Amino acid sequence: MPHEPLTPADVAHLAHLARINLPADSLGHYADQLDAILDAVSRVAEVAAEEVPPMSHPQDIANVTRADVVVEGLTRDDALAAAPAVEDDRFRVPRILEDAE
Repeated sequence: MPHEPLTPADVAHLAHLARINLPADSLGHYADQLDAILDAVSRVAEVAAEEVPPMSHPQDIANVTRADVVVEGLTRDDALAAAPAVEDDRFRVPRILEDAE
């Protein structure tokens, strides 16, 4: 179903609602672009049949996941073994803040 062509005043109103500041000399250009978009959407709506279910992807897709299995983690000694510096059983890192109490 054809729509009424958008006017620059329509675009100005939409821009105001969206809080977008558009220069007045560009409103006609945007009206033409929005009309082209609305025409394309209406053509798609004409083709869409009732028997075709809405879908988000044209292919059947399934999420491939692995089983959630609990495994042994690193021990503290194993984790700290690869650290460049250790202090009091923790990673030692360079100080980045001034002395803080």
